[in-house]
Order: sequence, then structure tokens, then C-alpha cells
Amino acid sequence: MNLPFFIAKRVASSERQSFSGLIIRIAIVAVALSLTVMIVATAVISGFKNQIGEKIFGFWGHIHITSTQINRSTGEAVPISIYQPFYPGLDTVGKISFQEKFQVLGFELPYDVVKQTEGGIRHIQAFALKPGIIKTKKEIEGIILKGIGQDFDWSFFDKYLVEGQKLTLSDSASTEGIILSRQTADRLELGIGDKFIFNFVADGEALRRRFTVEGIYKTGLEEYDRKFALVDLKKVQELLGWRSDQVGGFEVFIEDLSDLDIMTEYIYLEETPADLYCENIREKFPAIFEWLALQDINEVVILALMVIVGLINMITALMILILERTNMVGTLKSLGQTNWGIRKIFLYHAGYIILLGLFWGNFIGISFCLLQQKYGFIRLSEENYYLPVAPIELNPLTILALNAGALVIIMIFLTIPSWLVTKISPVKAIRFK
Repeated sequence: MNLPFFIAKRVASSERQSFSGLIIRIAIVAVALSLTVMIVATAVISGFKNQIGEKIFGFWGHIHITSTQINRSTGEAVPISIYQPFYPGLDTVGKISFQEKFQVLGFELPYDVVKQTEGGIRHIQAFALKPGIIKTKKEIEGIILKGIGQDFDWSFFDKYLVEGQKLTLSDSASTEGIILSRQTADRLELGIGDKFIFNFVADGEALRRRFTVEGIYKTGLEEYDRKFALVDLKKVQELLGWRSDQVGGFEVFIEDLSDLDIMTEYIYLEETPADLYCENIREKFPAIFEWLALQDINEVVILALMVIVGLINMITALMILILERTNMVGTLKSLGQTNWGIRKIFLYHAGYIILLGLFWGNFIGISFCLLQQKYGFIRLSEENYYLPVAPIELNPLTILALNAGALVIIMIFLTIPSWLVTKISPVKAIRFK
């Protein structure tokens, strides 16, 4: 029979009406609130990183293949042939093996290990860009036309097409249809079916082309929405004076984001010829990914603060429990119980309190996240946060790790105040009984 555990259960059941009962309830609430905040914080931050990343990668692809001669400061288009050894068969590349330095506790050892990527390449599509100015009867707006072809993957864009339809793309001739962002359409007062003039410069000459609005999209990435519109790739080739076999580059989509750097290096070294350059979207637009990386720091700070809050409350509660049970400690010592045996009684009791707090913390935190997922009652400024509502992504493994981590950390630190038991003299404790 586990005597300390048996005594701890009896003590827990007898303290509901005592002063320590109030302290225990406060400790349970503190642990529950701490875990609730941790669950919500990790779910929201994970949602932010994944959903914003999904928008950016969905619009631009994961990896870009372009000419090495392109001017990256001005974005001036340089044509490359669409007839490349990797196109369109690059999407048949599956998992690849690579070598990585063997590490132990963050230190690299002088030999390599062979690993494999989590996924392969999902899709590749051609594109071309042409900047210019949209002119209507009342407004003008600078914009970049992104030309897309028959190979364009609409699976991402369908979710953000808020009005109208997909572009009507023809195999033989270019079309004048265009998909504008909601932000641009509202600013220019354009709707589905409206026509406008696109002004651009070619060979030093100012030219004009007419477009008809076929669709309106809204991704929430306002900085990018206001810059880009989708048109037929053949139309962009026409505006640039390119042949039908010339494009601005290729967008590559991979299956697993964790493979981004490895796949970028693989494509550059193994698949592309020497006159083409390969870079991933993190390198192309570093600012937004640096902002997302800052959320990891926020997450660590929040988790640390919440663990400290729970820990302080539990230390306080445990010390009060020990002091209130001074007579019991003295009696047990006089009957031959060891200091560690008595400390285990209070640690078992503290563990019971923590588990109750974790139960209610899980219940409240997960319930709040599920309600937010379904109803989206916490709304955000899409201009500042790129999303209209606070995103939630629950990960069962993360929740288990939070519970286990909180329990283990708090219990380890509670061994320190439980040392107070060793300072209680059985003679003095029993004298004032």
C-alpha cells in the first residue's frame, strides 16, 4: 500500500470546508487559466503562420525559376524559353535523399547522415509579368499584370475568387479578360463586365490595350492584392512583344513546406540549366516571413509567463497546505515517517490540484478554440494582420506537450517548497496541537 498517496487522498477530501480549500480552488483556477492561455496562444500563432504562409505560397508558388539576367531591383522582365528539360515533368519528382551534418545537442559532428524529404514537387506553371497603369474615366492606378496559362493551378485561387468567374483562356488567341483584386476594383469603381484601358510602355512607346473585368479576388494580403491582376499569358506575351514560346519564369509548388530549402537547392543544382536562376519565396519576400518568425518569440514569452503564473500560485498553495497541516506533519514524524515520505504526501496533493487545473484548462481552452473556429467572433483588421478573423489551428500533439510540460515543470519546482517539511520539529508541532 502506498501510504503517502492514501494520506494525500484523505487530506484532499477533508479540506473542502477549510481555509486551505479556498487556496486550493484559487490554485486550480490559476493553473486552468494558464493552460487555457497557452492552448489559445499556440493555436492562434500556429493558425497565423500556416494560413498567411498558405496565402503567400498559393499566390506565388514556393520556388521561382527565372533568367539569371533579370534585374531584381526593377523587376524588368527577361524572357526565357518555355521549352525546358524540367517543364512540365518537374512535378513528377517525388521524395529526394540528401546529406546533412550529424548533430548532437546542436553541435555538428564531422560526418554526414542521409535523410529524405517529407514530400516531392506537386506542380509547376509558367508565368510572365508586365507593369503598367489602369485608366478609367475617374481614376488611374499602377498595377502589374500576371500572365497565367492553361497550366495554372486554380485550386488555391478558387477560395479567394469573391465575384465573377475564372479567366477564359484560349489555346489559339489571347483574351482580354482580367481578374482584379477587390481593393483595386473598389478604388477604380469597376465591376464584373466593366471595360477599362491599360497603359504601358514598349520599346519607348506609350501603348494602350483594353481589358474586361471577368473576376474579382481578395486574399487579404492587401500589399500584394493592390499590385497584381491576373490575365491571359498570351496577352502579356503580346504586350511584351515576346514569342508564344517565351515566358517570364516558372512557379514551382512543393508538397511539404519543411522541404523548401532542400528542394530549392535540388532544383537549382540538378534540374535547371546554367542560364536560369532559382530562388524560393522566402528569399524573394523576406519581410513578411521575418514578421511571422517574430510570432515564435511571442509564443515562447507567453508560454513562459503562463508557466510562471501557475508555478507561483502552486508554490503558494503548497506552502499554505504544509503550514496548515503542521500538526499532522509532527504526528507522522513521531510515528517514524521520513521527511521524504511526508513531502510525497504534499506533492501527491499538489499533483491532484494541478491535474484538476489542467482538466479545466483543456476544457476551456479547447472549447474556446472550437467556438472561434466555427463562429469567428474575434475579428481582426485585415489590413494589419492579413486575416479577417483570428485563425485557430489545434494540434493534439502540441496540446499534449503543453499539458506534460506544465505538469513536469511545476512538479519539479514544487520539490523546493516541500523542503519546508524538514524544518518542522515533531515535538514543537505536537505541543501546540
